[in-house]
Amino acid sequence: MPLNITQKLIKGHLLSGEMVPGTEIGLKIDQTLTQDATGTMVMLELEAMGLERAKTEASAQYVDHNLIQADSKNPDDHLFLQSATRRFGLYYSRPGNGVSHPVHMQRLAKPGKTLLGSDSHTCANGCMGMLAMGAGGLDVALAIAGEPFYVKMPQVWGIKLTGKLSDWVSAKDVILELLRRHGVKGGVGRVIEYYGPGVETLSAMDRHVIANMGAELGATGTVFPSDEEIKRFLREQDREADWMELHADQGAVYDVNEEINLAQIEPLIAKPSSPGNVVPVTEVAGTPIYQSYIGSSANPGFRDFAVAAEIVKGREVAEGISFDINPTSRQMLTDLVKESHIASLLQSGARLHQAGCNGCIGMGQAPATGRNSLRTTPRNFPGRSGTREDSVYLCSPETAAASALTGEITDPRTLGFPYPQIKEPERPTVDVNLLEKPLPYEEAKTIQLHKGPNIASIPEMDAMPDEMELPILLKMGDNISTDEILAGGARVLPYRSNLPEISKFSFEIIDKTYYTRGKESIASGGHAIVGGMNYGQGSSREHAALAPRYLGLRVALVKDFARIHWQNLVNFGILPLTFVQTEDYDRLNQGDILQLSNLRNSIQQGDEFTIHVKGSSQPIQVKHSLSKRQVEVMLKGGMINWVKDKQKNA
Repeated sequence: MPLNITQKLIKGHLLSGEMVPGTEIGLKIDQTLTQDATGTMVMLELEAMGLERAKTEASAQYVDHNLIQADSKNPDDHLFLQSATRRFGLYYSRPGNGVSHPVHMQRLAKPGKTLLGSDSHTCANGCMGMLAMGAGGLDVALAIAGEPFYVKMPQVWGIKLTGKLSDWVSAKDVILELLRRHGVKGGVGRVIEYYGPGVETLSAMDRHVIANMGAELGATGTVFPSDEEIKRFLREQDREADWMELHADQGAVYDVNEEINLAQIEPLIAKPSSPGNVVPVTEVAGTPIYQSYIGSSANPGFRDFAVAAEIVKGREVAEGISFDINPTSRQMLTDLVKESHIASLLQSGARLHQAGCNGCIGMGQAPATGRNSLRTTPRNFPGRSGTREDSVYLCSPETAAASALTGEITDPRTLGFPYPQIKEPERPTVDVNLLEKPLPYEEAKTIQLHKGPNIASIPEMDAMPDEMELPILLKMGDNISTDEILAGGARVLPYRSNLPEISKFSFEIIDKTYYTRGKESIASGGHAIVGGMNYGQGSSREHAALAPRYLGLRVALVKDFARIHWQNLVNFGILPLTFVQTEDYDRLNQGDILQLSNLRNSIQQGDEFTIHVKGSSQPIQVKHSLSKRQVEVMLKGGMINWVKDKQKNA
């Protein structure tokens, strides 16, 4: 039977289950990726497991989120991460080396391999012909320890690309077009696979841009073929030996089919406050802006910065505009300097920041209150920029640069001069100086973990009770993001390894009283929350499950979940339930008390059961989608307890 690329990758790594969409499969993971906002917890989990040595082919820890050293917390944690990677046999990418996704693509990504990362945009490396997926930190820790990664077998969404992009239109507009068509739930339960003659017109980094924001569609992953363009890219990185060709078989079929003619795409923009709120730039042209920001893992390539530099070369940005340049890797920054593009940007009035995630995660470059920010980042969820009342638009580098010149949202096709033709460096820089290789095992065994005062161990969690009465502390609407559950940014992320402290920020964007009320609920058995569609979209950071669990959250009852957050809830013993009848959502109010009886038996006997609201005679039918293995995890109170029990009985 002819196979598409996704099916080939899954078949070659299948350890358990069958390739039937919707059923649980276990996959062998070849590589892992962690970043510092999630990696500290991963390293603590590896320590708790007693891991001697990483069992993957390559695992890398990047420092790209928490780069601001306002006090000792971030640098202390950087030293902890460095010591942990040396102890456990991982690569360590030092501060300033760049964003995990493009650096991993440059230095470690290999066609035909699986990659699991504790960052939702890990899917960006699908541009290399990999099955690259985001997951919670605990899932990644288990993969580093050699355990399978369990996920539901996705449908494969085949998207045929034809034609070629027009001038002033780039790869960012391609993924915005897909979001315009399908919104933030369009890829749920699917891997997006691109094929067709249009793929050949896209560079490796163009494909990275498109694959990166598959996360914004809710997709499990995004896959591109490994062709001559990927071979060229690896050759430039002195890694041609890592290349292998990977295409869909002749006659391969897809579960879902779509076609995009690249020549028909126009400049697009996502309005506040969702990546799915996409319209043509012409529809909002003339809207005044305060900030224009270029960079992030969603536009990390040399040409993304070079085209902006050429657009503003010899010109000045509009008065009062903050034109922020966020290089994505040290290697890329070196090339931009060599080709004089940084000089062009600075002479125009740009502000140059260090190579890292920076403003994308609210770590600096926050916009002014009540002003519009134009960004090439992947997300514009409320408050993610670091400003609570932010107004963030997502666009291409061409649109961002054009708008910086005019001071308002501008269709770059109206600038009145020819589209710049960008030449890649003849010999791109290859820089491995800030990527430390794993130590030999005998030396690694002697390394002691460096723990600063901000690191707190994960508290023990109890097993799931059989009877619970849980007040609903929050009732929320659709598309609640993990940034709203637990914000990122410079105030919050420095506490990523200190659960008691970071929990104080839980749901603060939605309800500032949640922390206090959550703490109070613990003595009486905890609480529940209720939500709408696509609950938990966005970041993979497991703190968005772990912190509410620490505050007593036992049940999340929603219309449906985003994949990674659903898995994180399971991992930390929070029972994820959905309504059988979605209209029952309207019957529940904040303050109602949910009664769950004979619960341990109920989740084992089937996927549907009945719960009650105290004081009401009308029951509510709920369901779960846990596998048999996940039911065991839930009964134990979470994955850590399950692993400990498994090791004890081994």
